[in-house]
Amino acid sequence: MSIPHAASGELIDIQPLGENLRQTISTTLVRADHLEVFRMTLAAGKTTPEHRAAGAITIQCLEGVVELEAHGKTQILRAGYMVYLSDAEPHAVRALEDTSLLITILLRRL
Repeated sequence: MSIPHAASGELIDIQPLGENLRQTISTTLVRADHLEVFRMTLAAGKTTPEHRAAGAITIQCLEGVVELEAHGKTQILRAGYMVYLSDAEPHAVRALEDTSLLITILLRRL
């Protein structure tokens, strides 16, 4: 069974989840040949290990606060802020609060 993704022209709700954040799982919203968009939810204290995306990415904080490690430094990413990371830039995220992120990857596929 395949997971449904948004079709071209379809509206996608990315509003803050509020009290539903903790029970909402991370979900891929758009999957196309060279583009992937997903909403990642992280409970306070949860982390993603250092990794590299297969393309350039943006990380937009929709709600909450995360600590982002990239480019040899640590920055705080809060709701309403976004960061761009170049292709395959190593990065890790740690949620300081319950957090929802919108992540867009411009995929490098051969």
